[in-house]
Amino acid sequence: MIKAVIFDMYETLVTHYECPLYFSAEIAQDAGIPQERFQVLWRPTDHARTVGEMTLEQVIEDILRDSGCYSEELMNRIVSKRKGTKEELFRHLHPEIIPMLEQLKAQDLQIGLISNCFSEEAEVIRDSVLFPYFDAPCLSYELGMKKPDHNIFRYCMDRLSVEPEECLYVGDGGSYELETATQLGMKVVQALWYIKEGTSSPVSRKEGFIQAETPLEILKNI
Repeated sequence: MIKAVIFDMYETLVTHYECPLYFSAEIAQDAGIPQERFQVLWRPTDHARTVGEMTLEQVIEDILRDSGCYSEELMNRIVSKRKGTKEELFRHLHPEIIPMLEQLKAQDLQIGLISNCFSEEAEVIRDSVLFPYFDAPCLSYELGMKKPDHNIFRYCMDRLSVEPEECLYVGDGGSYELETATQLGMKVVQALWYIKEGTSSPVSRKEGFIQAETPLEILKNI
């Protein structure tokens, strides 16, 4: 019997691809740093930013100083723009996201969240319209562990006081999350509503998993 539904955040509850992007290429352009050079400095920080070892502010300051173009005004402008684009995601929700969460609550199901996220994203998630729905928000930046580490899944289940077979996991399929949830014994559904095949969206349909074309279809799998 399903007692809890655990969601991924990005490309499952919200998507980057319905509003302007502000990823590394855009940051490099605003900083006036050649993209290749920026990537050499940015990419190695991904793990540290995801598990809470570095903040966005620290990384941007280091890159600007290393590139000889640091100013407090430039750093603050980049950080503010990055946070603003992350906030914008929550203003472009699929129209069924909140109705789905409301119906899960109406059925007395617990709702968990497992999200790989950076400092600026953790802040935005906590301030978002979706945050009050989560009984167990598990953010990698705050916990020091990230998907696909089994421990972050177990931590979420412990907070919800449920066993794997009592959980439905819903995600787009990034970070090997669907495979990990399956290995742990959860029921798994791939969320397809934000996936746009043939575009820059990083994930596509995965064979062997139950798939949901819209958020409300999740309710059929409880």
